[in-house]
Amino acid sequence: QVQLVESGGGLVQAGGSLRLSCAASGGTFSTYTMAWFRQAPGKEREFVGAIKWSGITVSTDSVKGRFTISRGSAGNTVYLQMNSLKPEDTAVYYCAASTYGTGSPIRFPYDYWGQGTQVTVSS
Repeated sequence: QVQLVESGGGLVQAGGSLRLSCAASGGTFSTYTMAWFRQAPGKEREFVGAIKWSGITVSTDSVKGRFTISRGSAGNTVYLQMNSLKPEDTAVYYCAASTYGTGSPIRFPYDYWGQGTQVTVSS
């Protein structure tokens, strides 16, 4: 059974950093596209970024230059390093996995989701 478990969320002051982790099990995740989404209160879920099996990463404009996505050597752990955090980054962050690998990860169907981890940035 596929499982994605996020960790690393918490409360941080504006300008600070956090690193989220997503541990994946039950699948061949080294070949999957792994992504991060977030959802703030009262807002729709938003794509943050993704990393393909090839190592290619994409991210939304609002986090470029501040957030970095990477994956562990075994391919079943994905990280989201978040620097220069802003209050508007406050949200529940979700890890997701897709078997798609060609094209734009923003449009991939994501079949597997984690339970989410809360990130709160205070001003």
